[in-house]
Amino acid sequence: MAKTRTQARCGQCGHTESKWLGQCPACEAWGSMADEAAPRPTPGSLRAMGNGRAEPVRPARPIREVPLHADPRMPTGLAELDRVLGGGFVPGSVTLFGGAPGAGKSTLLLQAADALARSGKRVLYISAEESVGQVRLRAERLGTLSDRLLLSSETDLDVVAGLVEAHGPDLLLVDSIQTVRDPDTPGAAGGISQVRECAAALVRSAKQRGMACVLVGHVTKDGHLAGPRVLEHLVDTVCDVEGDRHHALRLLRATKNRFGPVGEVGCFEMTGQGMTGIADAGRLFLGELAEGSPGVAVTLALEGRRPLACEVQALTVPTKQVNPRRVASGLDAARLSLLLAVLERRAEVCLREHDVYASSVGGVRLSEPAVDLALCLAIASAAGNRAVAHGVVALGEVGLAGELRLVAQIERRLAEAARLGFSRALLPAAYDGDTSGLRLHRAAGLAEALAVGLG
Repeated sequence: MAKTRTQARCGQCGHTESKWLGQCPACEAWGSMADEAAPRPTPGSLRAMGNGRAEPVRPARPIREVPLHADPRMPTGLAELDRVLGGGFVPGSVTLFGGAPGAGKSTLLLQAADALARSGKRVLYISAEESVGQVRLRAERLGTLSDRLLLSSETDLDVVAGLVEAHGPDLLLVDSIQTVRDPDTPGAAGGISQVRECAAALVRSAKQRGMACVLVGHVTKDGHLAGPRVLEHLVDTVCDVEGDRHHALRLLRATKNRFGPVGEVGCFEMTGQGMTGIADAGRLFLGELAEGSPGVAVTLALEGRRPLACEVQALTVPTKQVNPRRVASGLDAARLSLLLAVLERRAEVCLREHDVYASSVGGVRLSEPAVDLALCLAIASAAGNRAVAHGVVALGEVGLAGELRLVAQIERRLAEAARLGFSRALLPAAYDGDTSGLRLHRAAGLAEALAVGLG
């Protein structure tokens, strides 16, 4: 009996080795290597070429001779989803949707599937986690009962392939890829080998048929997509559904997109009728505090190509502890500590005997440098119990020397601020672009900016 050849594959990056190692030499992850059966050489593969059994291949041709054509998109009719996808699903593309349980992935995709079915497309929905009865109940509540929306509950990859062959859908949805199993691949459903092989088979089918395919993926407790990292490399688009289950707001973000912009964000509200797009998201993250409240500043954060007005709040409390607390919610905790050091050293804002709490409003996470100046302004306002000047938005990165630096696409941000009714903007001195009708206050350093913003 022939001995089965094995190899070790990294569950994070997909790198293979001839034997098991404690650390992956490619991505340096510890404990990520797992043994699996090595693939056998097949006719036409590089290993079989020496035996004279290689299949003929199509010759390569100059790149100028490759026909140039734009793939027609299939718009879903959901404006916020189409914004993130770049106009809709592309035939032959594969999109991976991830998100925490209860974020609304299945609800959003069921709405998109129904919209495409009503437009004349044939849609096949494979519910590998829920029964068809459960999906029907959700569809009844959402009103997504189009006759061209086909539903099946299967977990066997061969059966799924048979359904695709029989119905020839324009769009295939698989919810979720971790519950589909290839009978020819060893291991339980959801394992590294199973997820990789099932996803690769569905990608090949989508490319060959010109069929758009959507895969729903589980996430780990850290919020990352479960399964091997190679899963994200296989697909064309990766979208994450973000949102706190205690809030109705949901954000759909594209972290990879071969057919559109990366980083674009769609805003939705989870309601009893499903996911409702929010067209004007400019005011979503502005609080409703009374004018003159200390510790509050407003900035314009750029999410993809969309500037969003975001409110940053800070609270300082005297403490007798040797090590004061620094707590950040929706902000980078390391960046908060750095800015506190700059405030104390360069702007003479004494915080060594105060606990500092900083937060963004509405559950949005702010991580770009453009938020620095607004955060410093909010902290200084809270420490001095002085409100930020009315109608001011703050934009700028703060350096370790206390200098203010320009950030990307200031003109776009200022135009959004003017549309929302702000009258003034606090900016780095180096900015010399369009004012968008706002009164600009330019400052070279942090101390000067605080004097203007709190004046």
